[in-house]
Amino acid sequence: MIIVFGSINLDIVTRVPRLPGPGETVKGDAYKLIPGGKGANQALAAKRAGSETAMVGAVGDDAFAALALEFLQAGGVDLSGVARVSEPTGIASINVDDSGENAIAVAGGANTMVVSAQFDENSPQDSGFLLTQNEVPEGEVLRVHAKAKAKNFVTLHNAAPAGPLSDSALANIDWLIVNETEALIVAEGAGIRVGEDPKAAAKALAVKSGNNVIVTLGPEGAYSYGVAGEHYGASLPVDVKDTTAAGDTFTGAFAAALDQGFEVGEALARAAAAGSLACTIFGAQPSIPEKAAIDAAV
Repeated sequence: MIIVFGSINLDIVTRVPRLPGPGETVKGDAYKLIPGGKGANQALAAKRAGSETAMVGAVGDDAFAALALEFLQAGGVDLSGVARVSEPTGIASINVDDSGENAIAVAGGANTMVVSAQFDENSPQDSGFLLTQNEVPEGEVLRVHAKAKAKNFVTLHNAAPAGPLSDSALANIDWLIVNETEALIVAEGAGIRVGEDPKAAAKALAVKSGNNVIVTLGPEGAYSYGVAGEHYGASLPVDVKDTTAAGDTFTGAFAAALDQGFEVGEALARAAAAGSLACTIFGAQPSIPEKAAIDAAV
């Protein structure tokens, strides 16, 4: 069982010929409203990858709430831990250019009101997997990690958007998942200097924390280092349409693979394949692959 403690958004996605620079307006032809948020994306990815998954988060009492929860509900994710709060449902404004690269601005809204007590109320079991990100209040995430470790959960944290993590925070994270940029930011925040090498940053963070660190490397796949050993997972050669949610898909699929008992190397390969598949379809949650597609890709 996987519990995701994190954000739920509605994405406003615009296709543009190129990403705008500071002070620049770039005209797009159309936009779509698509469910998103790192927490929700990762919950759906874990569920579609074959694991029972529960979402703990918050939405507003507004018209965007039902849209934001649409794919989670249809996909069978347990939503009993999702609170309705006074702040509006979180949104993300996403520009996607013709090469599939994106630029994202997020307004937290209801996500700023997520509290660790929701985890207490929705995690009766004594063990499982907890998956978190940095789009809900930092203090609540730290409290949830401590509570989860006390219940013998395996904790996975996607440090995105990136920021420093204290030594005590790192100690409660069994699997830290970062991309190339995030690896360097988190390492620097931990007082680690490794130049511009994200794999060296992952190694140093793993040594410092005593646990495991995964760094995703885009088309070069993913690399993990730590107490579970050293592993690589290869990306698939795909025609990239949109990279939105590729990292979230990787993270959710990796958690699901661990939950299903795959060895770390196999789990990394499955996650890298899932993340690659997510790049082939426009939009966040619509792009997340089902277990059968991941099986075939691996």
